[in-house]
Amino acid sequence: MVTQQGGFSASVNAMYDRAVGMMDLGPGLVEKIRVCNATYTVRFGVRLRGAIHTFTGYRSVHSEHMEPVKGGIRYSLAVHQDEVEALAALMTYKCALVETPFGGSKGGLCIDPTQWEPHELEQITRRFAYELIKRDLINPSQNVPAPDMGTGEREMAWIADQYKRMKTTDINGNACVTGKPLNAGGIAGRTEATGRGVQYALREFFRHPDDMKIAGLTGTLDGKRVVVQGLGNVGFHAASFLSREDGAKIIAIIERDGAIHDEAGLDVDMVHLHIRENGGVKGFPGATYEPDGAKLLEIDCDILIPAALEGVIDEGNADRIKAPLIIEAANGPVTAGANDILQKRGCVIIPDLYANAGGVTVSYFEWVKNLSHIRFGRMQRRAEEARHHVLVNELERLSKNKEVAWTLSDDFKKNYLRGAGELELVRSGLDDTMRAAYGAMREVWHSRDAVPDLRTAGFIVSIGRIAASYQAKGL
Repeated sequence: MVTQQGGFSASVNAMYDRAVGMMDLGPGLVEKIRVCNATYTVRFGVRLRGAIHTFTGYRSVHSEHMEPVKGGIRYSLAVHQDEVEALAALMTYKCALVETPFGGSKGGLCIDPTQWEPHELEQITRRFAYELIKRDLINPSQNVPAPDMGTGEREMAWIADQYKRMKTTDINGNACVTGKPLNAGGIAGRTEATGRGVQYALREFFRHPDDMKIAGLTGTLDGKRVVVQGLGNVGFHAASFLSREDGAKIIAIIERDGAIHDEAGLDVDMVHLHIRENGGVKGFPGATYEPDGAKLLEIDCDILIPAALEGVIDEGNADRIKAPLIIEAANGPVTAGANDILQKRGCVIIPDLYANAGGVTVSYFEWVKNLSHIRFGRMQRRAEEARHHVLVNELERLSKNKEVAWTLSDDFKKNYLRGAGELELVRSGLDDTMRAAYGAMREVWHSRDAVPDLRTAGFIVSIGRIAASYQAKGL
């Protein structure tokens, strides 16, 4: 059993060891898949505010069984080598589970982005990118970063521009990074992709009564009481989609400055606006404020969504968690030791390597779009609409020959006649990916008595695919 103090990578390795212990793999291959291939540490200086400031950054490559490798870049003062290597390992397993053709990588810069003006942050980002690009640690065919905690579209656009300045003849330069703005080679639906993936993962779970029964849940997402920890990009979009589209009630939101609670349900969009204007949830009208936000992880609810940092549920608080279903929107929010405690109590955990894979899935779509140099839907959208028009026109013509004529409703015609654009195709591809990946996990979960939970099943599926890839290379 690994505690939080054992380190994030130790926790990931403990989960890995449990899975490979149920598989028939040679010890050499087990070790090859486990180890992080390489970690590059860079320390660079940037002249800002009349002085030279030195920054430390990392880029870890966990596995190159497929290339390019893929993984975000985060900006945080908490960034360190153990964290980056653990996140790179999770990216390897995540990409294998959802069948995106990437190895796993991760990057980080030890910096508080809120302490720097945008033009200063651009200088820092461009210099960090320069150090990685010249070593091919950012490259469309070798290593493709994406946004993570503390970064977003803006930083990805700066990195892509820096790459194209340095590699002026690379026609595929836009594909060196994903998560870019739409006007800089991005793709519709990428910003909210991870949160949307969380929603699709929950929808898929609720399609299986046998799985819900294990968690002691029935019915649908409608009316389910949800607690969200972290209302950043992922937590906000997941909570917003679940409340607006699926009827879930967000009864508590936990942030850095505390938490708010309302059994009647919180307006997620208004809470998000309040945080942007006030820097936290304190003072949100109509809700009960709790300065010790961690306490609300332990309140009675149907679904708990930890969507911030790793290790927020550990052996110290796991036995007080009441939620029968936890979905890991963040990376590693439940430690290996806490996972054991919760699993024995009957809590079902939808693991991070599946639950938050929406981001890398849509990043894959963006990478393909950049390499093909054409947006999705451009070739077929109007052809689809034309075929639909033929069918609708014929149905309406036939209705006129009957004694009682009927017509198709305007809403039906509007929805049916509209061809799929990029956003619809992205959502369709993400939904299909999340359904297929869940199916692969639950098949292992239910077909092997020794597999205790979805996390172990997910690792078994991922490791099996990675092993097959290495074996095909002759290892």
